[in-house]
Amino acid sequence: MNMPTMKKSFLLSLFLMTYIVSFSQNIVEIYSGFIHKADSFYAAGKYKEAGDAYSSAFKANGWKGMANDRYNAACAWARANVPDSAFFNLNRIVTKMNYVDYAHLSIDPDFKSLYDDKRWNPLLGLVKANKEKAEENLNKPLAHQLDSIYEEDQKYRMQIDETEKKFGLKSVEMKALWKTIREKDSVDLIKVENILDRYGWLGQETVGKSGNAALFLVIQHCSDMAVRDKYLPMMRDAVKNGKASGSELALLEDRTALGHGRRQIYGSQISRNTETLVYYVSPLEDPDHVDQRRAEVGLPPLAEYVNNWNIKWDVETYKKELPLIEAREKSGKQ
Repeated sequence: MNMPTMKKSFLLSLFLMTYIVSFSQNIVEIYSGFIHKADSFYAAGKYKEAGDAYSSAFKANGWKGMANDRYNAACAWARANVPDSAFFNLNRIVTKMNYVDYAHLSIDPDFKSLYDDKRWNPLLGLVKANKEKAEENLNKPLAHQLDSIYEEDQKYRMQIDETEKKFGLKSVEMKALWKTIREKDSVDLIKVENILDRYGWLGQETVGKSGNAALFLVIQHCSDMAVRDKYLPMMRDAVKNGKASGSELALLEDRTALGHGRRQIYGSQISRNTETLVYYVSPLEDPDHVDQRRAEVGLPPLAEYVNNWNIKWDVETYKKELPLIEAREKSGKQ
């Protein structure tokens, strides 16, 4: 006699579960949609619109947001000269999510408008405290050395876009900046090679997040193919052992492949036509399945990634243009 009641109860529960799952998926799609809009606005220099789009994403998700999205929202608001909103988002990731990347935050040019604000130095102090607590058991001398290398690698590269916008791609200022970058890279490479040859690839548990990233960045940015060939197998082993990021390895694999005249696998390397100043995806193997390969190593879809360079990804168009792209690159023209 209880069977009908049980059946109704079961069906009601099934309906509610289906509704909840569908509702949750809908929120994820709405959130992702706003984030995509925000990233597009930011890439176009529409910082106020970007900040509003990030806020819409957080609102749709019950005012919750991913740490990276909160950080990007703070960047947008700082660029839009809305410091209260910038500090609000930064404080969320610092106090609620234990943000520790002091090296990156302290040199990010997006936050220049906040440097003279009385809230800036106390915020950096909180991040530094988070970092010190999270890295209590690290190899402090090595971590400190690699942190400095990370800062030096990123500090001048973060000035590239702003310098180009202000002075032009072929300006004296841009040439001077690239000269400085190359000089710093050569010094940093000597330091990183010494560390890798002595200790192997050190994981975050030994040198922290930025220290671990510094190993990859210096090898990735090195212009010497022999050096990349030497350490690529070491990084592959490090990924297998959980001491390096698969997504970072993908970037090194791509750059190494292109350096040897092969097509890249993950679409991470972007080139620029120096005449038209238009960015494009460097020669890519099997474009139809690139997103599957990217997902396997933790990279976002290619369309989302290339949006950072205002590239509209269309696989069919790309396949048609690929022979011309390869011919241009083989000729040494970009």
